[in-house]
Amino acid sequence: MEEFLTAHFWIAVGQIIMIDILLGGDNAVVIALACRKLPPHQRTKGILWGTAGAILLRVILIAFALTLLQVPYLKLVGAVLLLWIGIKLLAPQDDDEHSNIQGSDKLWAAVKTVIVADLVMSVDNVIAIAGAATGAGESHQLPLVIFGLLVSVPIIIWGSQLVLKLMDRFPIIITVGGMLLGWIAGTMAHTDPAVLEWLPQTKTWNYGMGLAGAALVYASGLMMQRARKAD
Repeated sequence: MEEFLTAHFWIAVGQIIMIDILLGGDNAVVIALACRKLPPHQRTKGILWGTAGAILLRVILIAFALTLLQVPYLKLVGAVLLLWIGIKLLAPQDDDEHSNIQGSDKLWAAVKTVIVADLVMSVDNVIAIAGAATGAGESHQLPLVIFGLLVSVPIIIWGSQLVLKLMDRFPIIITVGGMLLGWIAGTMAHTDPAVLEWLPQTKTWNYGMGLAGAALVYASGLMMQRARKAD
């Protein structure tokens, strides 16, 4: 129980919740589209079972990712992916990712659609959450992931409209979220087994690489935004 009282644990929980809100907002859209053709009395069941299946699948994927991140160079690869995800968050694409999600009037078909769609769209969440969890210490990474997901998923499902309105009104939220992903990328790269012998493993270096990652995402995102406006 002592690990649940540490600052690292709660900082990581906050990071996971913010990551899931920023990158998991599509979940609410997926659930709505998949369950839209269900009879009214079955929609709640479709939402609950689909969400439960998606959470379970995501926990399994993140547990797998946490194990893989112990392999040399994979944290570096994950860091590069996180940087790209953060940059895209600041300069989002115009593509409609939900156009191919079909609704169903059968309960379990709708549940399956929710789970499969979440699997396809959750790669960024998995990488980001696994990266955030690695900063909290190895002894309680998976409990941290489960706790963070359980807290954030209800926020996404029932508070998605509020979150979207807040993001529209205060764009700084998205900017901070993108920079958070850059921070996680930098700190994750710093702890890759392949670089342990080459980089000093101190908090100063860890924070420095985190700041470098956050700055890189911000600068790159800003450049992409300006380039699109110029077009």
